[in-house]
Amino acid sequence: MHTMKKTILALCAATVGLTSTIAQPADLQDFPAASVDNVIVPVPSEVFIVLDKLGSPNWRGQLRDSVGKNTGNRAQVALLLGTVIADGFIAVQAQDAERVKEIGRDVLNLASAINVRDAVITRSKSIVDKAEKRNWSEVRREFDGALQDVKGAMRELDDEDLAQLVSLGGWIRGTQVLTSLIGQEFRQDKAELLHQPILVSFFSRRLDSMPKKLQKDPLVVQIRKTLPKISPLLGTEDGTKISQDDVKKINQLSSELVMAISQQNR
Repeated sequence: MHTMKKTILALCAATVGLTSTIAQPADLQDFPAASVDNVIVPVPSEVFIVLDKLGSPNWRGQLRDSVGKNTGNRAQVALLLGTVIADGFIAVQAQDAERVKEIGRDVLNLASAINVRDAVITRSKSIVDKAEKRNWSEVRREFDGALQDVKGAMRELDDEDLAQLVSLGGWIRGTQVLTSLIGQEFRQDKAELLHQPILVSFFSRRLDSMPKKLQKDPLVVQIRKTLPKISPLLGTEDGTKISQDDVKKINQLSSELVMAISQQNR
């Protein structure tokens, strides 16, 4: 297995072409992805597409009634935006046009709250238009583009840390969804999609390098405490298998984070 060039994502950073039966974790060098510090972060839509090749996931069952509450806290809004973009991919997989349009508008509203509205206003309109036409492949591309546009705009505003929180929010929501689907009908080959210790380590390092003020944000504190609990459950380079109980624990931990980000438990 490759070292720093092989990792498997859950959603969002979301979410790899595979056959219907997987013997080994997929090599993300084969798919569209971004490389950050030599860590391969897959394009979210590609990770979700692979799940369709593993069977017929109940995507509608993974949709949330509400994406959560914008509190005005910039760290929370960035994390929430990441989870909402991940929800967009889920709604596309469910082919739920109305939900896709709602999420497209949510993305625009959250982007406005952190001063990057102009970066996604065209994408948001295109998401709504293409969802009305049921052009799902194009909607996926627009959500991919929206994610990159938001992060790019944040970097132009010297908000690299918030851009990382958007990616992290998408990954957390994606992990929640992936573990939920795997847990419904556990198979070892599906569980191998969770083999991503390098990516978790990458996010942990990024959080540790953020300004002290941001590190003290309650949500960031909670995530920093939770990632070290998730990491050992994801398997290691020596080929340790990910068990059904591991999947359940990861789902519980990621669900707690999604709840905290969406403010539904506060």
